[in-house]
Amino acid sequence: MAVEISTPMVELTATTIDIVLALASFILLLFVLVLFFFLLFFFCKPWRLFSSRFFHRSSTRAAPSRAIKAEDLERPLVSEDLDRNSEVARSYDLEGASTQIEGHFSSPRTQGLAFKHRPPSPQHSHSDSLILDIPEDTSVGQTLKRPSLTNISGDLQKLAEDLSHDSEFVSEDKPNKSVPKSTLDQRSILMLEVISGPSRGLRYSTHSTNKSGLPLTLGRVSPSALLLKDSEVSGKHAMINWNSNKLKWELVDMGSLNGTLLNSQSINHANSGSRKWGDPTELASGDILTLGTTSKILVQITSQTEQIPFGVGVASDPMSLRRGGKKLPMEDVSYYQWPLLGIDKFGLFGICDGHGGAAAAISASKLLREIVGDILADSVKRKKILTKCDASDVLREAFTQTEACMDHYYEGCTATMLMVWTDDHENYFVQCANVGDSACFINIDDKHMKMTEDHRITSISERQRMQATGEPLKDGETRLCGLNLARMLGDKFLKQQEARFSSEPYISQVAYINQASSAFVVLASDGFWDVVNSRKAFQLVHEARDRSAKHGENTAEKVANILLAEARTQRTKDNTSIIYLEFGSSNIDSFPKS
Repeated sequence: MAVEISTPMVELTATTIDIVLALASFILLLFVLVLFFFLLFFFCKPWRLFSSRFFHRSSTRAAPSRAIKAEDLERPLVSEDLDRNSEVARSYDLEGASTQIEGHFSSPRTQGLAFKHRPPSPQHSHSDSLILDIPEDTSVGQTLKRPSLTNISGDLQKLAEDLSHDSEFVSEDKPNKSVPKSTLDQRSILMLEVISGPSRGLRYSTHSTNKSGLPLTLGRVSPSALLLKDSEVSGKHAMINWNSNKLKWELVDMGSLNGTLLNSQSINHANSGSRKWGDPTELASGDILTLGTTSKILVQITSQTEQIPFGVGVASDPMSLRRGGKKLPMEDVSYYQWPLLGIDKFGLFGICDGHGGAAAAISASKLLREIVGDILADSVKRKKILTKCDASDVLREAFTQTEACMDHYYEGCTATMLMVWTDDHENYFVQCANVGDSACFINIDDKHMKMTEDHRITSISERQRMQATGEPLKDGETRLCGLNLARMLGDKFLKQQEARFSSEPYISQVAYINQASSAFVVLASDGFWDVVNSRKAFQLVHEARDRSAKHGENTAEKVANILLAEARTQRTKDNTSIIYLEFGSSNIDSFPKS
């Protein structure tokens, strides 16, 4: 029997389904629209428009002219002519050149040898920030030409003056102004003595202001400052440096194989097999260092008031990024000691310029000071110098012993060493010895005297010397075994092959400066003299002294940096080191050599 289905019921069910589907479609569409607007709102962030407009209005009201803060300037806005190689803060000198501001002593450690690094640029607080007015037509990223000094804004010029006058900006080599002057006048003397092991009896001493010898390395291979002939000592075992912030000596294990003990306590890295350096550990007088198992070193630390009775300025630059030139390692070593350790009234100032590497220069600068100190420890020899007013014998003996002690067969260096001493009446005596082509000039009352001799192959004196040996140089010959120098320290291999090489120093006459005189000395490596002659150097010194006298400034540090800036301006392509000494008002006498 057939079942009949009601037609109205079927129609009602179909209508209900259509309504449900339409409602579901509407809800789905609404959900999609809400999701779309949410994503659009999230990614477009329209609220930024309101904040940027507000910021623009506020900044417009605060600064109607377009200005850029000095600390916000990016590197593309720095002139390409500025030398980026300086490792310390720079300012514009009065000649418009970029001047290096350095600490009390500039050295290869902090200026171009392997230890050198770049400190961070000085940071300004908001209140001290500079505002540079930039032309409206300057686009972001456009390189600005370096302005002349007359075009520098007042704020920038003030910063340059503050930098050159040792203002708030403190480089790594400069003591912080917050340290009391009585503390800054002290120098700490470190003395090391090997008291057991194969190198027992070996001694080494240095002081905190002797930056050319810091940090000092303890190890088994050259050029370690304390060279230990102990098979248990690593090649570079440990290092000692002066922390100018804490005013303390610090010891660091350099990842040695057999470890370093300080008073029987290990200072190695926690992972002994990693060959990583340990943490710096402060040293105190009386400490015992143990390297390996047998080599023990006694540490003695004393303080001494630093009283240099004349101005000293030192500046160096490897000139390693000259335009169009090759990169150069720093092979100059500058040093000075006043007074010599344990020897009053005597001081040394010198520059060694290495070739083939810096090792020979480092070794020679260390040996010369130690040997002169050992010679002058004899009171009879000191009295002889004071009586005769001549140190020729001491200088010559120092060079002879240094050459004998150096074992550098394939490296050599020039050496220019100036000895200064004073008598009981505060008069000064100055005498110089040199091999090579670093030069020293003294100038008093617009009269100057060269205190060194040029030992290049092309110099007349060297050609005459070689001719006297019976083996004259050929016409047009400018090099001997590839070197343009005829006298140097080291280079033992070349000296064995060619007898015309020499380490005999030239000894100058003695310059006498009485206490009423005004005198200055410029000692520099050939990187300076290659591009600046003595007349120009003296002109720069006189101009700087005149300007500084008007402002009551200490001129020595500034003069050294002005001379360095001139060499940089003249595009020297060689390592450049300068030592400038300034004595009191004018006269010079010369004593004949005995």
